[in-house]
Amino acid sequence: MSATLLAAGETVEPSAGSVQLLIAALVGIAVIVALITLVKLHPFLALVVGSLVVGAVADRGLLDVVDSFSTGLGDTVADVGVLIALGAMFGKLLADSGGADQIVDTIVGRSSERMLPWAMAGIGAIIGLPMFFEIGLVLLMPVIFLVARRSSLSLISLGIPALAGLSAMHGFVPPHPGPLAAVAALDANLGLTLGLGIVVALPAIVVAGPMFARLASRWVDVPTPELFEGGDERRESRPSFGVTIATVLLPVVLMMAKALADVLIDDDGALVRQTFDFIGEPFIALLIAVSLAMFTLGRGAGMSRDEIMGTVEKSLPPIAGIVFIVGAGGGFKQTLIDTGIAQVVADFVEDSGVSVLLLAWLVAVLIRVATGSATVATVTAAGIMAPIAGELGSAEVSLLVLAIGAGSLFFSHVNDAGFWLVKEFFGLSVGQTIKSWSLMETVLSVTGLVLVLLLNLIV
Repeated sequence: MSATLLAAGETVEPSAGSVQLLIAALVGIAVIVALITLVKLHPFLALVVGSLVVGAVADRGLLDVVDSFSTGLGDTVADVGVLIALGAMFGKLLADSGGADQIVDTIVGRSSERMLPWAMAGIGAIIGLPMFFEIGLVLLMPVIFLVARRSSLSLISLGIPALAGLSAMHGFVPPHPGPLAAVAALDANLGLTLGLGIVVALPAIVVAGPMFARLASRWVDVPTPELFEGGDERRESRPSFGVTIATVLLPVVLMMAKALADVLIDDDGALVRQTFDFIGEPFIALLIAVSLAMFTLGRGAGMSRDEIMGTVEKSLPPIAGIVFIVGAGGGFKQTLIDTGIAQVVADFVEDSGVSVLLLAWLVAVLIRVATGSATVATVTAAGIMAPIAGELGSAEVSLLVLAIGAGSLFFSHVNDAGFWLVKEFFGLSVGQTIKSWSLMETVLSVTGLVLVLLLNLIV
């Protein structure tokens, strides 16, 4: 079997035959689920064991498996862990300063109980437009939790709409890395793809968000976690609603400015382009937001320097476990990638006679389920479909990008870092996470595909 090429230009030599690799992936996932649900083993340890099982069944050297797992864990912690830490600092400042209370009071005061899930979906979409899912999630956590407490509505009925808004933007709308990579690989029109992406994303959010949340809240009923609780007493002095919203949206604005600069300024060496590229980098944007929040939120609420530093310090211990579990999910994903499973899945459907848009969605779905990475699924599927895209019109190429994006969202499960992030933040069991988050992602994916196919009849 020849070497295969995955996203980021990495060459992977499959360690076994196609059938054996697929069996290895299924067995590894089954072992993880069994260890967590039946043995009650900590998810971090279960993911480590699952990775070793995948390697053993796939005839990959166990030392190579350890290297793959370590690489995936390190890369995930480097990419996501730092963002989670900064987001937790921001979230704790938002809660302790009373800024989250201010947002909650405004939302609850101006929205009926029936409209709150729709309001949360809208907030999730706005925050998610230029922002990575992980950053948007940690920024929204204090708001979701406090709205749930103050409104006495189900955490799931409010959290699922917000997650749907975040996730839809991540899968359908540039400047997220997946859609941007697909736009480049398929030579699609960025502006047209952005416009059609919003047209697809908004109704998909409605279906997978407020509408699906009505069912999910019946299946999953959990108390609101205390992770971002700002204390029983509410501060008398709080930052204003306008200042709070401006502070929350600052990283959104910085990252959007970077995306616009990348599109509008062709010269990579231009000082303006380099400046926006720097301040719009997610790590830098969130670092700037945390630094500003110490003044606008902390000092704006009358907190002393010691109180502000104490809030920042207290924000890290609660999320340490989350960081390692998310990192282990990245390690398991890398183990699956390094066995060549993603390419095996892609090869399985590449020569089928299915319609172009449906085929693109299916390729992305299979790679997403096998590897757990929406970005890897998007980039790999776009690479497979690139030769076909040259024969399509501009609008259909943009729809091809969106079909791939829809497929990349399908059924997030135990090999996806986002699965563990949602599970730990919301205090869910694995089964509850599947019945809420995983099914929401699936509804979002299928709804997105249906909308893309309908648009193909019009444009």
